[in-house]
Amino acid sequence: MAKLKWGLIGGGEGSQIGPAHRLGAGLDGAFEFTAGALDHRPEAGREYGQRLGLAADRAYGDWREMLAGETASEDRIDLVTIATPNATHFEIAKAFLEAGFHVLCEKPMTMTVEEGEEIVRLARSTGKICAVNYGYSGYSLVRHMKAMVTRGDLGAIRLVKAEFAHGHHADAADADNPRVRWRYDPAQAGVSAQFADCGIHALHMASFVIGQEVETLSADTVSCIASRELEDDAMVNMRFDGGTVGRLWTSSVAIGRQHGLTLQVFGEKGGLRWAQEQPNQLYWMPLGERLQVIERGEAGLSPEADRTTRVTIGHAEGMPLAFANIYADLAEAIRADQDGREMDPAANLYPRAEDGLRSMAAVFAVAQSGKADGAWVDARPPMFR
Repeated sequence: MAKLKWGLIGGGEGSQIGPAHRLGAGLDGAFEFTAGALDHRPEAGREYGQRLGLAADRAYGDWREMLAGETASEDRIDLVTIATPNATHFEIAKAFLEAGFHVLCEKPMTMTVEEGEEIVRLARSTGKICAVNYGYSGYSLVRHMKAMVTRGDLGAIRLVKAEFAHGHHADAADADNPRVRWRYDPAQAGVSAQFADCGIHALHMASFVIGQEVETLSADTVSCIASRELEDDAMVNMRFDGGTVGRLWTSSVAIGRQHGLTLQVFGEKGGLRWAQEQPNQLYWMPLGERLQVIERGEAGLSPEADRTTRVTIGHAEGMPLAFANIYADLAEAIRADQDGREMDPAANLYPRAEDGLRSMAAVFAVAQSGKADGAWVDARPPMFR
């Protein structure tokens, strides 16, 4: 079977996210790295792309050159990943969708709710995939959590508690560090800093696992470092459309926390707990029984977990493997579309443009509620109300 052709925009030399995407896309042999516009400096991008093995005529200087080149190519790419600064996502995703390409966009998908709604409509009208890289939903045991909730192991879900708290921006002396400063600058980051950066990962994971969407929320946002215009800590209370209560804490000043993405789900018949820094274990407490530890890779797990287990039990699972599971989902979706068949339901779990839109609506709702002393506000995008 011929490999699908894949292109990358952004993620150049020294990028934090670029290697994870290249590893994830290449892990299963489904995608061939064919084209790229990897740097905002055209010559640096071309040179780095060729060092990574791209042909000289497909190591582009910028995304517009790449769009023109790939549109005209007889063996054009099947999927493009957008891993550029946040404010550029909408323009690039829109252009590639309009040209008939499948897209995987880093989060946030857009900077405004209106832009997000336009991307959703465009993906629907073109019939092209627009996925959003909430990559942590690719972890095997996160998918097993979702399977357990879906098949009713926990009964009705009463409460979900999500956290994404770290302490890497806790030093006030970093106020002028350009790698930190832009995140708290409304001109570059928009209406939110920490919630838009990390909180939406926790929110998406909660919605993904319990299969419900946030309807209303109340937020307490604060800039613990006074020089920051945007929040570095937020506590958000939520009400989901299936009746579940949600609690979400996100922070960048929690000294001692490293990554800090965790999820707890509590139902009528039991509770689950998972932490991204210890992804091989899922803690399951059935009502009236003893605590059980579910190990990634053990026998008897769900098809969703089995499909996304890459290394033998007892070995560490990591972020690039979670990304690889998103890419595997997309490869199956693209091939199913090409073959005119239904895709494997265990793979039909990649985050959609609709998820990116809901996240952006939640970002604006958190900002609105935070300014209104925690007033409850509608967190749904207008097109879903």
